[in-house]
Amino acid sequence: MSVSLAQIFLIFLSALTMSIVSTPLVRRLAIAVGIIDQPNARKVHTNPVPLLGGLAIYAGVMVTLLIWDEQFILRELAAILGGATIVVTCGMLDDKWGLSASLKLLGQIIACFVLIFAGIQVQLFASPVLNAIITIAWVAGISNAINFLDNMDGLSAGLTAVASAFFLQLAVLNGQVLVAALSAATMGACMGFLRHNFVPTKIFMGDTGSLFLGFILAVLGIKLRFPSNSIIVTWMIPIVVLGVPIFDTSMVIVARLRRRVNPFNTPGKDHISHRLVALGASRREAVLICYMLGVGCGITATMLSKADVQEAYALAGLLITIAVVGIWFFERYARYTPPK
Repeated sequence: MSVSLAQIFLIFLSALTMSIVSTPLVRRLAIAVGIIDQPNARKVHTNPVPLLGGLAIYAGVMVTLLIWDEQFILRELAAILGGATIVVTCGMLDDKWGLSASLKLLGQIIACFVLIFAGIQVQLFASPVLNAIITIAWVAGISNAINFLDNMDGLSAGLTAVASAFFLQLAVLNGQVLVAALSAATMGACMGFLRHNFVPTKIFMGDTGSLFLGFILAVLGIKLRFPSNSIIVTWMIPIVVLGVPIFDTSMVIVARLRRRVNPFNTPGKDHISHRLVALGASRREAVLICYMLGVGCGITATMLSKADVQEAYALAGLLITIAVVGIWFFERYARYTPPK
């Protein structure tokens, strides 16, 4: 089974068009039902902004996949659609009424079990139970990492588009049809949404979008396979592709633990984007720098896909060192001081 570049382009274009067209409609819906993000001291926007933009991204991805579903394994596609819908529903409820972190996590775990029952899970170990635990940790971790990162106009959508582009490249090179199609649809939907979300923003994606995108990126990382290389090497590739949100979440956890507050439900301007602004960048520049870092991670992951074991682990050691130094640098020179 293979997918042509022409089909990939049509999938991308379909999702792009759907997202561009549906975002203004979703914006009107958010205003009509009162799902609005109000400004406060912990947020960067100064005027009320409609939420629910994630519904447009969701529609762009899901409708496109349903249109082009003749090439996919129906069970896996249904599991991805079902799990994504559960996550989106939790995000919508949170955007409207607010959900506790535990309830959102419960929704993510249920979505994970939908994937696992369809055979979509990490396959690193002989133990199915251990693989299932790692799958849940990976999906919940990436979902919340993208949710954490959704703190500046265009940041989460743009970084997801960048990561999806590299997942698409790796999938095409390795003959992964479903991953290629899902990556193309996600990239198109995110780019369409950016038309309305980049500075100056007209709508936010909300938890509806950030949790959905995190779920999809996690699925892409699980599904991606590299027949020509060893799993001892290739398990690292999705982690590197998603290096920016993983680094951001790690830094936030370290920073909040240092302040002796709960790292998962304590809001604050302590993310990489905020710290870049504190170092003198504008918000637009901070977002673009994060995009460039995402591109760098994608290029590194592509190199890693061709590396042998010794090269791969040497590169992994270098990346970990860079991450540790980066956290130290930001904590020392752009440390967050919470408002009193």
